[in-house]
Amino acid sequence: MKQAGILIIVVGIIAGLYNPATAHTVNYQVENKGISARIFYSPDDPASYSQYEIFGPGDTIPHQKGRTDRNGFVSFLPDRQGKWIIKVYGESEHGLHGAQVVVDVNEDLFMESFKKPLVAKYTKAFVGTSFLLALFGLGALLKAWKRGNTE
Repeated sequence: MKQAGILIIVVGIIAGLYNPATAHTVNYQVENKGISARIFYSPDDPASYSQYEIFGPGDTIPHQKGRTDRNGFVSFLPDRQGKWIIKVYGESEHGLHGAQVVVDVNEDLFMESFKKPLVAKYTKAFVGTSFLLALFGLGALLKAWKRGNTE
C-alpha cells in the first residue's frame, strides 16, 4: 500500500510538470528594431504587394524574400554590417518595373545611409533636359518641314 501511495505521488508530480499545450504554442516578441524602405511609383501610388528580395553583404542567396505591404513597405532586420541590397520587382499598368536600393548598415545594425539611383536624385534635371531636347527636336522638324514646302 505504501508503494502504491508513492507511485501515485510520483505520477502526480510528473503529470503536474507535463504541459502538452507548450509544445504547440507560438511565442512572439515585438521590438522596435529593423530597417524599412517605402517603395513607390509616385508619392501617392505605392508599389503595393510587389515582390522583393533582400541580399546581405556578399550573399548570393536572398536573406529574405516576400512582397511589400499594401503601403509599399519592405522591412527587415539585418544580422551584420555592410551593404544590403533590396531588389524590388513592381508591376503597374505600364509593365514590369524594377528598383534596387543599397542600404549601408553600421556595426550597431542601424541604417547609416542609402543610395538613390541617379534618375531619382536628379529627376527634375532629367525632365527639364528631356523637355528642352523635345523642343529642339520639334523646332528642327518644323524648320525642315517649312524648307521642304517652299522648294
